[in-house]
Amino acid sequence: MAAYQNIFTQVQVRGPIEAGVKLPRGNSPRTGKGIFSYWLGKVGNAQIGPIYLGHAGVASLLFGFIAIEIIGLNMWASVDWDVFKFIGLLPWLTLDPPAEEYGLSFPPLAEGGWWLMAGFFLTMSIILWWIRTYRRAVELGMGTHVAWAFASAIWLYLVLGFIRPLLMGKWSEAVPFGVFTHLDWTNTFSLTYGNLFYNPFHALSIVFLYGAALLFAMHGATILAVSRFGGEREIEQITDRGTAAERAALFWRWTMGFNATMESIHRWAWWFAVLCPLTGGIGIILTGTVVDNWYEWAIQHGFAPEEREFPSSTDNPLFGQ
Repeated sequence: MAAYQNIFTQVQVRGPIEAGVKLPRGNSPRTGKGIFSYWLGKVGNAQIGPIYLGHAGVASLLFGFIAIEIIGLNMWASVDWDVFKFIGLLPWLTLDPPAEEYGLSFPPLAEGGWWLMAGFFLTMSIILWWIRTYRRAVELGMGTHVAWAFASAIWLYLVLGFIRPLLMGKWSEAVPFGVFTHLDWTNTFSLTYGNLFYNPFHALSIVFLYGAALLFAMHGATILAVSRFGGEREIEQITDRGTAAERAALFWRWTMGFNATMESIHRWAWWFAVLCPLTGGIGIILTGTVVDNWYEWAIQHGFAPEEREFPSSTDNPLFGQ
C-alpha cells in the first residue's frame, strides 16, 4: 500500500455496485445497473450509474432534445443541408431572435419564430431539471444547496433571454443561439451601452467569478495536500476534528492570515459562485432599462475618470518618437 497518495497515485476503490439508499414510496426505479470506468476513476469515483431520472428528468430530457433539434436543424438548413459545411462551420452558425420590428409578438418561423420555440423548450428543460435536482435532494434528506446554486445560473439565463427583452419590449434584445454569434452579441451589447466594464454589477460578477475559481482551487489543493492524513473525509473532520483539519487550518492561518474550517470554506466558495451570476444578472437587467450609457454613468458617479485625450502609441517615447 502506498504511504502517500496524491492526484497521480490515486487508489480506486472497487467493490459491489453501490445503488444508493432505498427510495421512498412513489419514486420511479433507478435506470441501469451501474458500471465501473478506470479512466473516470482517475479523476473521481469510478462507478457510473445507476441514475435516477423520474418524471421530471425524463420530461426535461425530452424538452431539451426538442430545443437542440430545432436549433440544430435550423443551423443545418442555413448551409443547404451540407453535412460537411454544417460540421466545419458549426461555431459560426446561428439561430437569431426576431427582428426589432416584431417587438414581443410571435413572428413567422423563418424570421425568429423558431428561436422563440427553441427558447421555450430549452427553458422548460432547464426548469424541469431544477425541479428534479431539488426533489432528489429532499428525497435523500439532503440540503437543497445545489438546487439554489443552479437557480442562480438560471436567473442569469432568464435575464438574458426573457426578462430583459420583456422589459425592453422586443425579443431582438435577447441572445442568439450560437457560439460566435453569442460572443458577437456580448461585444455589441457592451459597445451599445457604453462599455459594460463600467457597470459596477458586472465588476462584482467578475470579482465573484475569479474569487470562486481561486477559493475552489485553494480548497481542492488543501484537501489533496492533507489527504495523507485522511483530509478527504471532510464530514468526519468537521464533527471530530483530526490532524488533517488542524494542519489545513494552520496552513491557512499562516499563508492567508485567517482560518477556514472544513465546513466554512464550502460556504465561502458556495456564496462566491452563486453571487457571480446573481450580480451579473442584475447588471444586465439594469442595462438599457435604467442606464443607457455605463461610461457616462460611471463618470457622473465617480466610478470612472473624466473624459480626456489619451496619447497614441506614436507619442510614446518608448516607441522611439
